[in-house]
Amino acid sequence: MNAFIATISSVFHTAKVRLNSDEKGATMVEYGIMVAFIAVLVMAAVIILGPQIAGLFTSVSNAI
Repeated sequence: MNAFIATISSVFHTAKVRLNSDEKGATMVEYGIMVAFIAVLVMAAVIILGPQIAGLFTSVSNAI
């Protein structure tokens, strides 16, 4: 989880640095595409792993 947060932090830092440069139009499009791609990956992960995680929490809850 820490690696994921570090990766997202790095992406946002890079985006901030590049947005302050001269190539604002092309950079905005590139980062828009990256954000859309990341959103699709997160949705796919939730759809695939969601039931497994819910089952894990249910088994832990029943054990308690």
